[in-house]
Amino acid sequence: MHRSLKAVIFDMDGVLIDSEPLWRQAMMKAFAESGMPLTEEECRKTMGLRIHEVIHYWIHHYQANQVNATELEYRVMSILLDLIDSNGTLIHGIADIIQFCKEKKIKMGLATSSSNQLMKAVLIKLDLGLSLSATVSAEHLRYGKPHPEVFINCAELLNVPPQECVVIEDSLNGVIAGKAAQMLVIAVPEEKFQKTDKFIVADYTCQNMPQVLALFKTLFI
Repeated sequence: MHRSLKAVIFDMDGVLIDSEPLWRQAMMKAFAESGMPLTEEECRKTMGLRIHEVIHYWIHHYQANQVNATELEYRVMSILLDLIDSNGTLIHGIADIIQFCKEKKIKMGLATSSSNQLMKAVLIKLDLGLSLSATVSAEHLRYGKPHPEVFINCAELLNVPPQECVVIEDSLNGVIAGKAAQMLVIAVPEEKFQKTDKFIVADYTCQNMPQVLALFKTLFI
């Protein structure tokens, strides 16, 4: 068993739930209403950051100082929550990974940059609450990803040393955070980024969750 691994910590958006396209839809709609016509490519630049960090990044970028950041954040979240409620689906292959972890008695946690409100909505929508022993949002932490705080806090709640945790991430900020927490990191980038070398910092890079499950069968023996 690699490093005597005892726990898996999932990112949420793009790992448990296919929400990254929904995030982009919500951001493009809300930002356009505020006079900032974001493109899909621009939305990808701030993947892995907390929503208030994303809002302030683009307000500064567009020098749109007249925009109320709190109202814009509320609008993005309102659109996103509606999209998740109507279109949110579990990432293909995640159910099999969760079942594998249950059979092997591997602890499971969630560490996300998303808000507590969104995290709870996703857990309800996907019916995952009972499968996860710890769920942590970075919303009110001092630092967000790429800082490792959210992962370290999740490991503490799981009562597992960080060095004995595996992280599954889809964003570069999340991969950096997991590595900074001294965890084993598996990157599963969205297809657009799978042929770049951006994720070389990860311990492993997989194209999809069935590949992650095959890897798990070699890591957790």
